[in-house]
Amino acid sequence: MTPQSILDRKTKVLNQSTREKYFEDGYLLLPDFIENDWITRLKKAMQKFIVRSASMKLSDSIFDLEPSHSNLNPRLRRVTQPVDQDPIFWKFAQKSIIADVAEDLLGPNIIFHHSKLNFKWYSGGEEVKWHQDLPFWPHTNDSVLTIGVYLEDVNDIMGPLGVIPQSHKGPIFDHYDENNNWVGALSVSEYKKINLDKVEYLPGKAGSITIHHCRTIHGSKPNIHTSLPRPLLLYAFSSADTLPMTYNPTPSDYNGKLIRGKKAEYVHMEKYTGKLPPDWSGGYSSIFASQQNEDSKSI
Repeated sequence: MTPQSILDRKTKVLNQSTREKYFEDGYLLLPDFIENDWITRLKKAMQKFIVRSASMKLSDSIFDLEPSHSNLNPRLRRVTQPVDQDPIFWKFAQKSIIADVAEDLLGPNIIFHHSKLNFKWYSGGEEVKWHQDLPFWPHTNDSVLTIGVYLEDVNDIMGPLGVIPQSHKGPIFDHYDENNNWVGALSVSEYKKINLDKVEYLPGKAGSITIHHCRTIHGSKPNIHTSLPRPLLLYAFSSADTLPMTYNPTPSDYNGKLIRGKKAEYVHMEKYTGKLPPDWSGGYSSIFASQQNEDSKSI
């Protein structure tokens, strides 16, 4: 759907000015938005992941581990598709208020693309370099967004999500290096084109949510100066008439499932001007491994 066709519809949970801000700036921060009961249940499931990862020595298709991870000091970097690992995460995608938010910003018919649970452990917690989401998984148009849920309080020095306002209105940048290897971040030459003076960081208490457009340039600093972790639960959704053009890097039984409404009868096509990603059908580890050049599966 187009922004105007979405804005012409009645809202469910967001006011009209908030929706207009999203389409103008390419992001939103909604403080204290998720009920405490949901956060408690999600955190309980998250702790099970951490315990489960402790005995692991190497990353796999589900658990991505920091290089310093150990049994005594588990440092889980990402859980890929938590919706497949515990039913509470799929239930949250369908039944919580984030589905209403997605409906207000994508229209009445919504498709699930993927989910992930990113960690930034204290005294480290790697940065996420500046990137856009759409080059990882191009779609037939730009009606795609990601909703992030802070599961713990996140202040300015814990590596909150950072965005460059209105960057979604600009080009789709190259995420390959000078040797044409996929690195999952803006190339050195492209990096010089962005204005980091405009960066807005989005701290918030547990239950706050972030929303960013699929073309918005975003990233986050490492979590070096605190003794607290920064887990961030992320869901990517699209309008039902917005279809992926490439293989989903994180396969799941829920990929392409309707969250709200009905399947589209027609596809909405717009020109895609970015470079296509690698063929992910052979496997993918995580953006962390890509950006740190740790794993050949990611490049």
